[in-house]
Amino acid sequence: MTQPVTDTRALRNALGRFATGIAVVTAIDPDGKPIGLTVNSFSAVSLQPALVLWCLGSGSANLEAFRKASHHAINILAADQQDLSNRFATWPTDRFAGLPWHGGYGGAPVLEGCCASFEVANESEVPGGDHSIFIGRVERYGENPELAPLLFHAGQYRRLAEL
Repeated sequence: MTQPVTDTRALRNALGRFATGIAVVTAIDPDGKPIGLTVNSFSAVSLQPALVLWCLGSGSANLEAFRKASHHAINILAADQQDLSNRFATWPTDRFAGLPWHGGYGGAPVLEGCCASFEVANESEVPGGDHSIFIGRVERYGENPELAPLLFHAGQYRRLAEL
């Protein structure tokens, strides 16, 4: 059944039918503090050069800090990291308290136990409706191929199933 785009909640539900991975994007703010947030808007753009993108809402309190950061890290969450996704999707006082991580390029926090991580230099920002699209140049990456990813579909966390 098709319908015109007048009900944003219905549109959001339809968009949620596309299963996505979950990532935590991190950086160091201008004051030298680590920042991060949960996203499911991550995608590869190009292999030559190695470019990726992610999106951030225009009203985000972290928007200016991500704009000013030289680098950010995109941490692809593993199936057992649902608590980490929730931690970075809400606003605790210090999202990094007690969390193991190390500084990647530009100091961007690379989280432990993820399926993959990408350390990227901020390349450009493109306006996209009510979001900003950040395009980054991958400078270093790592992966844990034995880990399954955490997925999001229809408003719920999901896991891969063997076919």
